[in-house]
Amino acid sequence: MNDLHLTRRQLASATAALATASMLPSSLSQPQVANASEPELADARKRHPNPIAVSTYSYWRYQDNSKLSIEECVNLAGDAGFDAVEILHVQMEDESPGTLQRIKQRAFRLGLSLCGLSTHQSFVTPDPVQRQENVQHTIRCIELAYAMGIPTIRVNTGRWGTSGDFDELMANKGIEPQLEGYTDDDGFAWVREGFEKCLPTAEKCGVVLGLENHWGLGRTAAGVLRVLGKVNSPWLRATLDTGNFLENQYEQYAQLAPEAVFVQAKTYYGGGTWYSLDIDYDRVAKILRDVDYRGYISLEFEGGESYKTAVPKSLAMLRKAFA
Repeated sequence: MNDLHLTRRQLASATAALATASMLPSSLSQPQVANASEPELADARKRHPNPIAVSTYSYWRYQDNSKLSIEECVNLAGDAGFDAVEILHVQMEDESPGTLQRIKQRAFRLGLSLCGLSTHQSFVTPDPVQRQENVQHTIRCIELAYAMGIPTIRVNTGRWGTSGDFDELMANKGIEPQLEGYTDDDGFAWVREGFEKCLPTAEKCGVVLGLENHWGLGRTAAGVLRVLGKVNSPWLRATLDTGNFLENQYEQYAQLAPEAVFVQAKTYYGGGTWYSLDIDYDRVAKILRDVDYRGYISLEFEGGESYKTAVPKSLAMLRKAFA
């Protein structure tokens, strides 16, 4: 047999050794690989930074006469250097199959993932017809996400709707009274029922529902965790929004972090529309690292400054914090 001939087993062994050596620091030479300790090997396998996404909401912020198309937002995200895009569902003007695939292809051509679909729905109503309509809406959004290759959608518990408008809700820090004759226990039961009806489609499509701390019964980490505990499914986890805890924010981040499959990161350059929070993203990053969260960090810029300057500043800050 030719001395230069390698068996498949020998070739596989050599390839594995080279791959391991390539991950090791320069202080460990190849002859030392076999004798490297576990701590040295762990140091060599450096943790990959969290990918940074941007929500299309960051380019719109519900401002009059400034609603960009999803494709325009994808182009801006690619030019800015993001890793991925989160799509705000209410910003979509066309849900036809051709448009969905065109958006997906555009992101692919720019080297971007489509990582999230942010939806709106509410199960907090005593009207079973309205609750079922919201179930059907959520199922529709799961199917849209599946068509675009998006692995998770942001969902809400919903709220009582007893505030005059959203400005009044924000003035009251997201707190509103229950409908007369009903309790939060009633509301949580409706929410559980609604999500349980959505789960078969979520599992079939492979789309995780990420329940956000987004006012209503999900205003607090405790409220979100109550729903997750009652439903008890891997297809309903948490979306952690850093801008929606208006008290004890870091304690609540830590409570919700172990269940998070997606993180939305608020910034407020130029002053927030309803409020501004001083968020220490180095501290947020540590909370998430402590629970080994490796997923997306999606920027939701919500300030008064132009997105043209605020979004790049936000990206640079998040890159540094989550490196």
